[in-house]
Amino acid sequence: MSVIQKTITLSPKPRGFQLITDEVLEKIPELRDVKAGIAHIFIQHTSAGLTINENADPSVRRDFESHFNRMVPEDSSLFEHTLEGPDDMTSHIKSSLLGSSVSIPVTDGAFNLGTWQGIYLCEHRNRGGARRLVMTVVGE
Repeated sequence: MSVIQKTITLSPKPRGFQLITDEVLEKIPELRDVKAGIAHIFIQHTSAGLTINENADPSVRRDFESHFNRMVPEDSSLFEHTLEGPDDMTSHIKSSLLGSSVSIPVTDGAFNLGTWQGIYLCEHRNRGGARRLVMTVVGE
């Protein structure tokens, strides 16, 4: 059994639901050596989240963004915590709803995702900047 742990930094992304599967894979070439295991990916931020979902049709990403904006509107009169702007508290709520980590099986050196699945960075800030992920892979 081996353990790989690595902190990676994603390039800044615009607000929305951004596919990051390929960027994550580029930054952890050690994954190729894992025959069978599990990858756990954790984001070290409270205003962005991670999820796994449909990776082919861009309308899915746009629909996610519009749904979350309707569900958690950026109306500063609704929130006390607005020090960093109208997207401050709403970003925290959205990231809590989605979660801060995903776990993915690893098989023969690759993520064992479904045919139409990809890893999303759910960027809720207008200017979120670079995001750090801690990736831990346990396997053989």
